[in-house]
Amino acid sequence: MGCVGSSSKNGEETTKKLRKPKAWKHSQPLTRAQLRQMRDEFWDTAPHYGGQKEIWDALRAAAEADLSLAQAIVDSAGIIVSSADMTTCYDERGAKYELPKYVLSEPTNLING
Repeated sequence: MGCVGSSSKNGEETTKKLRKPKAWKHSQPLTRAQLRQMRDEFWDTAPHYGGQKEIWDALRAAAEADLSLAQAIVDSAGIIVSSADMTTCYDERGAKYELPKYVLSEPTNLING
């Protein structure tokens, strides 16, 4: 018998199917090198703001993988995906992990070259 506020049906997990983030535009056009630097800086500093390093590592691997592999990574790490584009996730202890769009996809104004 479930809790009164329980929302799962027939033992169904509360995981969401991942999808690519919506198209976005950076305030200034970025080169691939600039985007890579922004991503590296985020991943290097993110664990210092809370949460478990293992979850941050799994989120990075998922963010850099294709959707089917990303889904397998978050499922196996026990990550609860609150928004299907992975911008908001939680671990099993309830710690919140917020990912900026620039680590999940490329901007529409990316400079190729």
